[in-house]
Amino acid sequence: MDWKAEIATIKAEMGDYAKCQEASYQGFGALHGASLAPGALSTKEKELIALAIGIARQCSYCIGLHVQACIAAGANRAEIEETVNVSVLMGGGPSLMYGVKALEAYDQLSA
Repeated sequence: MDWKAEIATIKAEMGDYAKCQEASYQGFGALHGASLAPGALSTKEKELIALAIGIARQCSYCIGLHVQACIAAGANRAEIEETVNVSVLMGGGPSLMYGVKALEAYDQLSA
């Protein structure tokens, strides 16, 4: 999978949605920003949690976007690997399959 292309695709699709449903999209954007802002947990920790949920929920687009955000927040491969471990604990074999996708995304996006 070409993760840069996948991210570009979902961002374009989200942009189209944002034009049609501006208020809803802005509301989600505000929730997103507030939820991931540093507080008792750092933004990096929150992005790793978001990635774990994306893996457990088997959302490839979520995985790509949150791996990219994890990298931007300073996460390294070992942190992504441990996030995959927790996802597998909570989601079993299917989470392992999507966790491998997260590692592939990390390798491509951090290169």
